[in-house]
Amino acid sequence: MDQPVSDPRAQQQRLLDGLRAYGANYREFSRRFAAWLGLHATDAEALIEILTAEERGTTLSPARLSERIALSNSATTALLNRLEQAGHIVRTREHDDRRIITLRSSSHVQTLADEFFSPLGKRVEAAIDKYSPDQLRQFENFVTDLRAAMNAQLAQPADPQP
Repeated sequence: MDQPVSDPRAQQQRLLDGLRAYGANYREFSRRFAAWLGLHATDAEALIEILTAEERGTTLSPARLSERIALSNSATTALLNRLEQAGHIVRTREHDDRRIITLRSSSHVQTLADEFFSPLGKRVEAAIDKYSPDQLRQFENFVTDLRAAMNAQLAQPADPQP
C-alpha cells in the first residue's frame, strides 16, 4: 500500500526503515542457508560471496573475499580450508601469475544454493518486474548514492570510544 508523500522526512524515514529491514532479511536468509548447509554464518556469507561473483561472471581471490567479508587473511584462510574440506569450494590457479588463487564453488554447492534460493529469487523477480526500467534506474541511482555516502563515512577514521 502506497504511503502519502506529503511529509518528505517521514517518507525518507520509511525508505531507510525499509532498507534496514531488507538488510536484516538478507542476513536472515544467509543465516538460514548456513544452518541448512550445517555451516557457520560467516562461512555461508563467504560462500554466498563466491557464488554471487561467479553468477556475475567474475571470480574472487582469497584477498578480495577477505575484504568483502571483513576478516583477516589468516581467518579467511581457515574459513576457506573448512569450505574446501566440506567440498563446497575449490582453489585454482588460473592466471598467468601462478601465485594468484581463484576461488570457485563446487557444482554440488551450486545445485544446493539454487535449490535453497530459487523460491526467493522468483518472488524477488516478480516484485522487481512491477517497476518500469526508468523507476528501476532511479532506484539503482538512489542505492548507489546511499552506498557512496556510507563508503565515504566508513573511509573516515573511527571516533574514539567515549
